[in-house]
Amino acid sequence: MIPYIYFPHFSVGPLTIQVWGLMVALGFLIGATVSARMIKKQGLDAVMLWDLLVWILIASMVGARLFHILFYEPSYYFAHPFEIMAIWNGGMSSMGGFAGAVIASIWFLRRRHVDVWKYADAAIFGLPLGYGIGRIGCFFIHDHPGTATDFFLGIRYPDGMIRHDLGLYLFLNGFLLFAIFLLLVKYRVRQGMYLVTFLLWYGISRFFLDFLRATSGPIVDTRYLFLTPAQYASLGMITYGCFLFWKFRQKKTEP
Repeated sequence: MIPYIYFPHFSVGPLTIQVWGLMVALGFLIGATVSARMIKKQGLDAVMLWDLLVWILIASMVGARLFHILFYEPSYYFAHPFEIMAIWNGGMSSMGGFAGAVIASIWFLRRRHVDVWKYADAAIFGLPLGYGIGRIGCFFIHDHPGTATDFFLGIRYPDGMIRHDLGLYLFLNGFLLFAIFLLLVKYRVRQGMYLVTFLLWYGISRFFLDFLRATSGPIVDTRYLFLTPAQYASLGMITYGCFLFWKFRQKKTEP
């Protein structure tokens, strides 16, 4: 059993630092740096990558917020429209962030008239590591409690119940996927396979992990027909990943 560590913020002089926001920022910077190294290794334009990352940062923040508003708490934000901009109160969805990043990336790279898939593979290389680091922030504030369990990674919450903690599982999942990416480097996989691997691995794992989320208590995810919005988005990721896998295999076998 893992101890319950609640660490939402700390102070540096008069300044209060929110741990979740700090870990997300660190995750983005570290993930971007790793992707930049992969860009250089492949002989691509590193300066262009950093330009792209600025757009990804903006689009992912907007997408994460919109997805949460539209699919997790639409009635609340309809009743409190001025809260839409209050991102410091929480309410961001990683799935919306991914969607925003994808849209921004395709738009940016096509405007630059470069091979979208080459840059997509390199840009996504650092994402699992950055994502895992960001999810450490979720683990410290325990904003994704799960159902009761006797699993050895369970956490005893203040109410005395041992629960799954999705923040813990998701940051471990990010690190595991990054380890898989490092293994793929040795095998020199074909173009597009990092993107495909991310879509399939994350989509499948997130779909099943969300079944462990709490169904009662103060923090409960919205569900539609027994599935969370993230699970529906996961099905979209899996479908798109399978399509790209087929597409890249067809391209490889063309005469």
